[in-house]
This record gives sequence, structure tokens and C-alpha cells, in this order.
Amino acid sequence: MSEEREVPKLDFNAFVLSLGSSAIIHLGEAPDPTTGEKIAANFPMAQQSIDLLALLQEKTRGNLSAEEAKFLDNMLYDLRLLYVQVSQRPAGASKKG
Repeated sequence: MSEEREVPKLDFNAFVLSLGSSAIIHLGEAPDPTTGEKIAANFPMAQQSIDLLALLQEKTRGNLSAEEAKFLDNMLYDLRLLYVQVSQRPAGASKKG
């Protein structure tokens, strides 16, 4: 018996979510999908992912649906806020769960 997995729909929001997920992983807030383990925060890599989203926002301004633009705006806001929160934690402190 082979288990079939449904492939997610590829659209703009899925692309934004993929880049956002990369930033969250680099901030050490989600497990690496290949290893299943959280990594230490890598701020330059997280910043690069956030900067890519900001560049995408700039280059697509006026060409997105209202829903896509709002999704991208919210993703950038949330990632920037998370970046600041994680970067201000004392060294060795982990996220409260």
C-alpha cells in the first residue's frame, strides 16, 4: 500500500509562506524540516529571508491581489517582530512554551 500525499497548491501565498518559514527556522523558532531539530538562531540568514520578502513586496507592489498583498504585509510584520523578540532574548534563553 502506497500512501499518497496531496501536493499543496502552488500560488503566491505558498511562495511567501515558504520564505517566511525559512526565516522562522533560521531564528530557531521551528525545527529544520530535514533534521526535525531546532537550530541555534542564525540572524544573518533570517535577515536575508526577511529582506527577500521585502524585496518581493517592493517589486510586486501594484501587481498583487488585495489578499496576496495583505498576506505578504502580515508575514513581513510578524517576521520583523519575531526577529526583534528573538534577538533581544538573553543568550541561551529559549522560547517559553
